[in-house]
Amino acid sequence: MAEHKSPQSAQESAASDRAAAAWWHQAVVYQVYPRSFKDTTGSGLGDIAGVTSRIDYLKQLGIDAIWLSPFYPSQLADGGYDVDDYRNVDPKLGTMDDFDKLAQTAHTAGIKIVVDIVPNHSSNLHPWFKAALAAGPGSPERDRYIFRDGRGEHGELPPTDWVSHFGGPAWTRVPDGQWYLHLFTVEQPDWNWKNPDVQADFIKTLRFWLDHGADGFRVDVAHGLCKDLDRPDLNDWSVTPPSLPADGSNPLYDRDDVHQIYRQWRKVFNEYDPPAFAVAEAWVNPARQYLYASDDELGQVFNFEFAKKNWVRDDMHQAIEEGLEAARRSGSTATWVMSNHDVPRHASRYALPQVPSLRHHQLAHDWLLRDGTSYHENREVGTRRARAAILMELALPGSAYLYQGEELGLFEVADIPWDKLEDPTARNSERAAKDKGRDGCRVPLPWVAADGVEGSFGFSPRVKVEGAGVSADQVGQPSEPAHLPQPAWFADFAADRESVQPDSMLTLYRRALALRHELMPADTSLTWLDEDRPSSLPDGADGQHGGVIAYRRSNGWASVTNFGAEPVALPAGEVLLTSGELCTDGRLPQDTTAWLRLQED
Repeated sequence: MAEHKSPQSAQESAASDRAAAAWWHQAVVYQVYPRSFKDTTGSGLGDIAGVTSRIDYLKQLGIDAIWLSPFYPSQLADGGYDVDDYRNVDPKLGTMDDFDKLAQTAHTAGIKIVVDIVPNHSSNLHPWFKAALAAGPGSPERDRYIFRDGRGEHGELPPTDWVSHFGGPAWTRVPDGQWYLHLFTVEQPDWNWKNPDVQADFIKTLRFWLDHGADGFRVDVAHGLCKDLDRPDLNDWSVTPPSLPADGSNPLYDRDDVHQIYRQWRKVFNEYDPPAFAVAEAWVNPARQYLYASDDELGQVFNFEFAKKNWVRDDMHQAIEEGLEAARRSGSTATWVMSNHDVPRHASRYALPQVPSLRHHQLAHDWLLRDGTSYHENREVGTRRARAAILMELALPGSAYLYQGEELGLFEVADIPWDKLEDPTARNSERAAKDKGRDGCRVPLPWVAADGVEGSFGFSPRVKVEGAGVSADQVGQPSEPAHLPQPAWFADFAADRESVQPDSMLTLYRRALALRHELMPADTSLTWLDEDRPSSLPDGADGQHGGVIAYRRSNGWASVTNFGAEPVALPAGEVLLTSGELCTDGRLPQDTTAWLRLQED
């Protein structure tokens, strides 16, 4: 006999269902770069089983979801973002059984799984690209990618003069004379999203991972799928523009057509209970971010303006305002991120001189190009600012995206020897565009301080174990070195050491995330406090203007961050958590954040 619910219990059930469907609205999502998270076999590469082995650590940290960077079969021309097979696990990282076990273990712990999907380009080892090369010009197989005839009398010149993201030409010629487009490396040919085969195959891929336990997706280069290559002014545009227009007129990025693709994806997401979601990596004009995050498309979009900013009050305030406005326009929730696998770690960025530049993080990239020797990295200051920043971020309405290792306070590894680098940027960029790349934020994590003398800080076992990347005949041999070298100073940041230190970055993150779960209201409103104010004084970082960012949530939870040299008084209320010590008189010193429960009027 069916159970008949009372009107009240039916309402409670409906509310519970809505909450379950909207889990991602104000979640904390932890990005795992699998190859650098935890190696369980001694191959020198992190693996899927390694993530599973640290679920208890992640649960104790207090996250709501794991975002897995690509773990597909790949030749690693671009850290796994060159995908050979979208519906499998790289044997070097494990098996589909390993993924299924990870999803089950995470879900048992109350942690969701977000899979990184790469729809702008495949690998040149993908079966469809091999078929395109074999089939020749004008074939249906070749139409799945972007092939064009060249310029010049014999087609010897590329269709445009574009330089790819990682340096070198954005077009490569094939033996029959045509050229294919790759906005990134030569091993990453761009898909032709006008082709129905491509559209249908990605729908198949979405369903595949959702059926295997994924709860959502992070969409790589979400703004790049649709391109207008039939116009005469293509050489007037760059593959790496400093900014994008607000009208969708760039031929390569943020075309209006892309939103039709995501509306189709939304129909797939809504087939599941609760509906799946996705977050777009879309480096677009802030005025157009909201388009990707609407409830009939992906659901969320990264607010990269927050990640771009220096530690300057007015810049940070602007990024917060823009993020909130984008969320309001989309009807979704904001996202906040300071670091990921593509940018220098924010503890180092905030430790370097805070000076304006034409491109975001330019000074950090220049510092890396010279192996960290050109500017002083004041780690004490960087740590203090990073501690203040995470509290300022976590109290904001919306979702916070953390990058592995930031909870340990890791700095960028600036002095990786050039012959050890893996990022194609270091190999392909040149002259004025020379760049060392992104490997400094991708160095394998330190888990055990004492294992650093001859080991890998607990990243790998001491000897090989059969499994991902290790065959039966290799068992018992010494483990391979970590795929990127770890510096000696990692010992001070190892997870086992920080877990027992009351003032460590890890302890702060655990306390902050636990409090966030208690304090986060259901609504996403924010009110600026009277204490929120700019400053005309050059008493902020490196002579920038100081000032205060101060706001409250609807339940009286408040966050106050002081960027200026002069300590400031806190509003009346109970101090819940601070990123550093208050002054003896209770005022908030520079580069410090306090959380309070405001006193009721």
